[in-house]
Amino acid sequence: MKTSVGPAAGKVALITGAARRVGAAIAAHLHDQGYRIIVHYHRSETDAATLCDDLNRRRDDSAAAIGADLLVLEALEPLVAAAARRWGRLDALVNNASVFYPTPMGSVTSQQWDELLGSNLRAPFFLVQHALPWLSANRGCVVNLVDIHADRPLKNHPAYSIAKAGLVALTRSLAKELAPAIRVNAVAPGAILWPEQGTDADVQAEILNRIPLGRPGTPLDVAKAVAWFLDQAPYVTGQVLAVDGGRSLFG
Repeated sequence: MKTSVGPAAGKVALITGAARRVGAAIAAHLHDQGYRIIVHYHRSETDAATLCDDLNRRRDDSAAAIGADLLVLEALEPLVAAAARRWGRLDALVNNASVFYPTPMGSVTSQQWDELLGSNLRAPFFLVQHALPWLSANRGCVVNLVDIHADRPLKNHPAYSIAKAGLVALTRSLAKELAPAIRVNAVAPGAILWPEQGTDADVQAEILNRIPLGRPGTPLDVAKAVAWFLDQAPYVTGQVLAVDGGRSLFG
């Protein structure tokens, strides 16, 4: 069993929505770089526990899971406090958690608006605000997971697209507000994993035909971009990196 590895040994990262899919890949990759990982989850407690067990087998006392509903504003400060108390520091906040589903105009409810804006925009803002003392103390970094549809809205997804556009604005605004102590950047994935509710094969083919690299990306592609911002880009802040195989070049 390893005790410390990688360039980020001793640092602590809180990753929201980290129990599954892209979030879990980010957690595992940052762990490989030496981070101690706080795996935030909402409903995926079993997946979070399994991931932490695996990470702790690789390196003792290196991962912990904390549950919280990010739509409950009062839950955000305790989440950050618990994450920072776990190892007495917090160096990185990765706002990965997201709600995604269609909201065609004419049928959007206030509950859908609150859920999509709450998870994709409000929660990241207040999580950063609560994390300020810890991140400032360690000249930490925030990475937000946005979307290529922040710039090119997705048909029938106006609320989601608006929320992600707001998260891009949040990234750039907070980069100004929090410099020089804290850097704030964003990663904008393209076709990485198809939605869990499924995507028609013809739609998948049409999307892939608009990607210059001709294939979907992987969660590890996103995780490596996050790690680059955290530890290999000390003179970079307020930037959005598209990890999309070139798809954003063509709209």
